[in-house]
Amino acid sequence: MNSWQDDYLGELVSSKDEQSLFLSIAKIAAGLDFDYCAYGMRMPLPISNPAVVMFNNYPSAWQAEYKRRNYLAEDPTVKHALRSLAPLIWSAQVFADSPDLWGDAQDIGLRVGLAHPSRDSQNIVGLLTLARSTEALSPAEIKDKQFKLAWLTQTTHMGMAKHLAPKFIPSLEMPLSSREIEILRWTAEGKTASEIAEILRISARTVNFHVNHAVSKLGVANKTAATVQAAILGLL
Repeated sequence: MNSWQDDYLGELVSSKDEQSLFLSIAKIAAGLDFDYCAYGMRMPLPISNPAVVMFNNYPSAWQAEYKRRNYLAEDPTVKHALRSLAPLIWSAQVFADSPDLWGDAQDIGLRVGLAHPSRDSQNIVGLLTLARSTEALSPAEIKDKQFKLAWLTQTTHMGMAKHLAPKFIPSLEMPLSSREIEILRWTAEGKTASEIAEILRISARTVNFHVNHAVSKLGVANKTAATVQAAILGLL
């Protein structure tokens, strides 16, 4: 197991960008007997319409159809990833509420697959999907490859987050100070500046100074938005 990891770890770590990282992931997927590989990442922000980034080496016809039919909105594997970290094996039952998606995927040769969700402390959600056209996944194969797939899922997520998070969540590059976090925590509890000042034994002016710095770092309009965003990003 360690030898297998060592064979690929250097290649993954040295990837210069998300595209080269995905090519390495697809190569590993092929080594695990999967013809196709897909990776999607959902950012926690903006709250009203979270950014989604997707990579895959599916047939171009399927990529176009998936986009045209807006299958992302109904894909049960995506919905699963938003609420669970458990691996999910494709089946007619999984796609019972999306028969057109299941049927179209089968028709184009995407018949066997499994999805591995991931999530980190910043609430960035990832989904690694490996698929092929033939040979159903047997219990023996799943057992044999489960640790490799789990390792690949986490390593992929960490690598993609490293490349993509700064582009979509630039505030992560400007970490809040411990005092700013402390004050936003009390703000989340509904405390006013004067109440926080009394609790921390500092002036209300100092409280507002730290709040304004947090607002600026997070790139939001006010302390309410700063508190919400900090909470969503796991900073509180």
